[in-house]
Amino acid sequence: MTAKIIDGNALSATLRGQLAERAAALSAKGVTPCLAVILVGEDPASAVYVRNKVAGCEKAGIRSLKFVYAADAKPEEVFAKIAELNADASVHGILVQLPLPKHFDSDAVLEAIDADKDVDGFHAENVGALAQGNPRFIPCTPYGVMKMLESVGTALKGAEAVIVGRSNIVGKPMALLLLAQGCTVTVCHSQTRDLNFHTRRADILVAAVGRPKMITGDMIKPGATVIDVGINRLPDGKLCGDVDFDSAKDVAGAITPVPGGVGPMTITMLLTNTLEAAERRLQGEKK
Repeated sequence: MTAKIIDGNALSATLRGQLAERAAALSAKGVTPCLAVILVGEDPASAVYVRNKVAGCEKAGIRSLKFVYAADAKPEEVFAKIAELNADASVHGILVQLPLPKHFDSDAVLEAIDADKDVDGFHAENVGALAQGNPRFIPCTPYGVMKMLESVGTALKGAEAVIVGRSNIVGKPMALLLLAQGCTVTVCHSQTRDLNFHTRRADILVAAVGRPKMITGDMIKPGATVIDVGINRLPDGKLCGDVDFDSAKDVAGAITPVPGGVGPMTITMLLTNTLEAAERRLQGEKK
């Protein structure tokens, strides 16, 4: 058996086409969706992510604003910019690229963003809304994963879902989303005693730990849907995920590749959240 490849690039292209139509509809009503991105420091990976987000905005008909600060910038400067963007009615989404330099309190920065403009879904209000089952903004990577599962018709009700990784960005919100769809969810992490036991019974396996090729084919239940959120650079410069794709594809029923899997979907869902913020603003103004 060879797994069905869940092509994130193809799905992303389809969804972005729909987003462009929604953006055009808003523009026809006098509203231009706008995302503001703040980058602090010169981390190469962060710079690439921001460049891709800005490019994605342009193609989808979303206006983008980019504010870049030196690595030694004072936190007060960034807080002042966030306050300015919060007050700007033409800005619908605000994103601060993580990680931030060590002298920043990342939690305080994220909490400073207006919850109605928190298109990353990291503000405590939005995290709480997700936990209650009434999400306002779903964190982009888990949101993208749910769209990928939907695209291949993965049965969720009653499924055993195992997530490897418990981060606030992926693992925890992923668990909440799958739980809301009727899955029985297990979250594994560095303290899990027998990882293989859990992964081998998963109908849906999500790997999000940042360890190259950690999940091998013998750890996967035959026919399982495997979502690889990890992206790691090997010594030879090649990219790979947290799943050993070569051994996993012969066991899984469906699997995401790296690159070209979850990555493109993360940015697509950021654009989706930005458009939803703009649409909500317009609806609020009409009331």
